[in-house]
Amino acid sequence: MAADNEIDIKDAFQCAQKGHSNKAKLVASLKNRYNKLEDKTLFHEEFISYLKHAMIVYKREPTVENVIEFVVRFTTSFQPPPKTDEEEDEEDDHPFLSFLFNFLLESHKANSHAVRFRVCQLVNKLLGSMAENAQIDDDLFDRIHQAMLVRVTDKFPNVRIQAALAMTRLQQPTDPDCPTLNAYMLILENESNAEVRRAVLSCIVVCPRTLPRVLKRTRDVKENVRKQAYQVLADKVYVRALSIAQRVSLLEQGLHDTSEAVKEVVCTSLLPAWLRGLDGNAVELLHKLDVENCAETALEMLTAIFKGMDADDLLQNRIQLNNRKLIPVECLTCENVLYWRALCKFIKDKGDDGDEMLEQVLPDAATYAEYLYEYLKVVPALSEEQRADLTQLELVMTKDFISQQLIHLIGCLDTNEEGGRKRVLAVLQDMLALPRTPSSLIPLLTEKLLTLVLDDQRRIQTVAEIISDVRAPISEASQPVDENVSRRQQVQLAEVKVRIMEAKQALEESIAAQDFGRAAELKESITELENQRNKVLEEIAAITQPTNTEIRTEKNDPETLLRCLTMCAELLKQMKTKNRISPTISALMSSLILPSIASAHPSVRSMAVLCLGTCALHSKELANTHMVLLLQIAQLDEVKIRISALRAVIDLLLLFGFQLLSESGSGQKTQLPGSPDRGEEEQEDEEKVAAQKEEDTAQSILVMLSELLDSEMSELRTETAQGLAKLMYMGRISSSKILSRLILLWYNPVTEDDVRLRSCLGVFFQLYARESRAHQEVVEESFLPTMRTLMKAPATSPLAEVDVSNVVKLFVELTHPSSLMKPSANTEEVGVHDYLAVRMCGEMLLDPTAPEVRLYAKTLSYLELTGNEMVRKDLLSLLQQLVQVVKDRVCLRALEKMISQLGASKEQAELVSASALQPLDVNADETVADEPLKAAKRSRKGQRKVSTAKGGKKPSRKAESSEESSDGENVPDSVPATRPSRRAKIAAIEKTKLDLNPLLNQEANLS
Repeated sequence: MAADNEIDIKDAFQCAQKGHSNKAKLVASLKNRYNKLEDKTLFHEEFISYLKHAMIVYKREPTVENVIEFVVRFTTSFQPPPKTDEEEDEEDDHPFLSFLFNFLLESHKANSHAVRFRVCQLVNKLLGSMAENAQIDDDLFDRIHQAMLVRVTDKFPNVRIQAALAMTRLQQPTDPDCPTLNAYMLILENESNAEVRRAVLSCIVVCPRTLPRVLKRTRDVKENVRKQAYQVLADKVYVRALSIAQRVSLLEQGLHDTSEAVKEVVCTSLLPAWLRGLDGNAVELLHKLDVENCAETALEMLTAIFKGMDADDLLQNRIQLNNRKLIPVECLTCENVLYWRALCKFIKDKGDDGDEMLEQVLPDAATYAEYLYEYLKVVPALSEEQRADLTQLELVMTKDFISQQLIHLIGCLDTNEEGGRKRVLAVLQDMLALPRTPSSLIPLLTEKLLTLVLDDQRRIQTVAEIISDVRAPISEASQPVDENVSRRQQVQLAEVKVRIMEAKQALEESIAAQDFGRAAELKESITELENQRNKVLEEIAAITQPTNTEIRTEKNDPETLLRCLTMCAELLKQMKTKNRISPTISALMSSLILPSIASAHPSVRSMAVLCLGTCALHSKELANTHMVLLLQIAQLDEVKIRISALRAVIDLLLLFGFQLLSESGSGQKTQLPGSPDRGEEEQEDEEKVAAQKEEDTAQSILVMLSELLDSEMSELRTETAQGLAKLMYMGRISSSKILSRLILLWYNPVTEDDVRLRSCLGVFFQLYARESRAHQEVVEESFLPTMRTLMKAPATSPLAEVDVSNVVKLFVELTHPSSLMKPSANTEEVGVHDYLAVRMCGEMLLDPTAPEVRLYAKTLSYLELTGNEMVRKDLLSLLQQLVQVVKDRVCLRALEKMISQLGASKEQAELVSASALQPLDVNADETVADEPLKAAKRSRKGQRKVSTAKGGKKPSRKAESSEESSDGENVPDSVPATRPSRRAKIAAIEKTKLDLNPLLNQEANLS
């Protein structure tokens, strides 16, 4: 270093390679030297010559990164300070800055991808290191812009990443035709490499144009991209800038994401950012959501928010409760009652630690029961005319939602105290029996009632009594007064009164005449007449006052039947399946459920079918009796009812099996007495008949289910596919034809929009094949039927659009030996891939000129074949026959390569067995060991490509897997080796360190 605080360019570059060097001092020293030079041309050329040595290195070596950082700091030190408004005089950029940018822009089209990468990296760092209000020449701006727009389409992902980052400060959100934003949006939509998409997300400006693209990346297939998208939304997007639908969608996807890292970003970044925008008011955040239609999502959001608070914050942020620890009825809203429920549930889930806190936000059970009853009894029931009024309808829906949340709060109450629990039970029973209670509250009320009653028999008795009161309420009937009888009684009363008056007059005359004997007789007659008069008066009073008698009148209107069936369904769901059907349930079956199946109202029939199917799960005899009825309903009724019946059928088959319908007849036959001589023969015949009957029954049911797979109604098709998947996974059926149908349905473009069907089958295929070797054999048997169906599909069929190679990769992956949960330890056992290879060879021999022959020949190299000698001989024989008849050159090369591999593996096996008893030679040639390593790499490569197989239209992601690493293009695959010693490690690290000093010295000597 010069004495006058100057430094040579070579020395500066050498010192810059060291991470601990003071780059600010180096920059200042080199800048002093530059400023003292009159002719800057030699300095520029020498500086660039040393910089080129770093630019040809693609790997992110620390020394190279230090040099790049030094160059950036030195170059930006010439950037003039930002001008004020008064300084309007124009001044060009610094000569060195312009020279370096010109050099970089001239080099961005170099053939070396390392140079292109370093050019984009330098441009990115230079622009990023400039001041916030820095200015550059318009012409230079346009040149940089055009160059980076070219580089974002580069072949190498790392170049595209740096080019995209370099354009960060070139965005113009106010320009509707901004080319940078257009390029960013195109990358987000079509880029195959996840790291490039993530880099664009990190630097894109969020505006109304780009917001939909950023939101779409929250559903990206890669975890890091989704995580970055949520982070961008948390940092750059205000909650009010999103619509209600967008907020709800973000919460639903983020809180249910399969990646824990994405969930963490949503909980620790997105939700706190939204709360900060609303001054920390969680109830106000609920106002920004449609809580009536997304209550569960809102609850999960509140739970995530509560997890980030301590106990004091939870109590301070609680809603305004009165002295009774209740929200006043007039202050109840959808948002504050949902917040109250979420807070109580969160504290309740803490267990014993939250008991004291729960007492501060929730009253005792008796007080809350009275509060709930006072609110529920005034919930209005709409008439048909009121339903047409949207204002009335919205008001009732709001009250209904609030009622549901209040009922949910029952689960947080402390019901251990007997008095409070009885009061809650009484309120629930009264509300269930109250005719004005909305039908939407019946399931929830019944559920909470059953959770408070633990004994099944008491549950049945309680619900049966409520159903009886609802369907046949007690009413008082009065008998009408008979006018004829009343008139006769009045005449009789008048006659008695006249006779009494005559007797009294005669009595007075006898007393006056002193005829005391006559007077005594008249007095007795007057007494009798008065008694008779009183009796007549009682009869008249009894007739004129109508009598009220209590009678039960059965109601069969649809609303009443639906309420009763709903309570019955909830009861059957809560009952244990081990318990037998009680007489009370049998009575409900005969009086309520079975008659309702014939109802003219679809909602009643649907609920009745649900009750019938649930009830049949508790009794095998009941299931056997009504299975045919459920099968008929699954084929003939409306879609919703057919789905209910289909679910019931699937559940019964899962629980009892396909022998359900054949057990009744066979059981009766086996009980008949027979002669000892013919007993065994009759038993064998009966067993054969029963087996045949069971097979016919199962066949008929499978035919019906297969026909439903072709249904035009997506809901019915999806439910059938899900049911068949359950039956196959649980081992109730084992059919390669059914599996082939399901695979074709999964790939069929018609089901592309059916997310539930695609998700269900995608999970089923993986779990089914991993379960056992027998399942993999079923998959292998379904291979050829599936491929033949796809190959023979006409051009007008949707199956003609399916990517057949993707289907083949799926079969290879599902039948891979390593995918089994418990792989076989016997390496000599014939594997499923062996059978699959034989099937492919046999299919190719049938028609060597078929177009699928090339696909089969290529797929053979993906299979992991075992070391079984018989299988190897058979495969070699088939492959040799194929070589003689196949004419396609690509197929011939693939087949010949397969033959050489089989032959090499055979020789290798012989060599290994021969050398097993020989001493180990550490200097032996490693070429023998290279082959199994290559084969292992090839099998792993095939497995990786197969694991990405998904939809029929999606392209292969081989390119993405090869470019997934950010810096791994020049790095070969690591080869397993023995662990070296510590000294060997240190020596290897020293050798691999990149040092630019020899190159710099060589350049200095040449100059």
